[in-house]
Amino acid sequence: MRRNSSQRDMFLLSLGEVIHDARTRQGLSQQELADMIGAHRTYISDIERGARNLTVSTLCHVADALRISYATLFRTAENRLGGVDELEEEAQSADAI
Repeated sequence: MRRNSSQRDMFLLSLGEVIHDARTRQGLSQQELADMIGAHRTYISDIERGARNLTVSTLCHVADALRISYATLFRTAENRLGGVDELEEEAQSADAI
């Protein structure tokens, strides 16, 4: 399925929101995450705002640093476009334990 640029932009924005939420849930600053992946703080800001078209390699570094599986990162971003938030459900399950 070929997606148009608007759909890609929406997905990048959703992906950035997932990364932001995961980072803040772990109590990490943008600078701390940037240091963990060898990037500049403004790059993390751009990612979280959906302003960067990331490489797979960068996404893997971010997911590893945040201890999120690659599949969960992508699935959560895609699900959020449809109103489902897998990371939030995971956090609520962990709180209930």
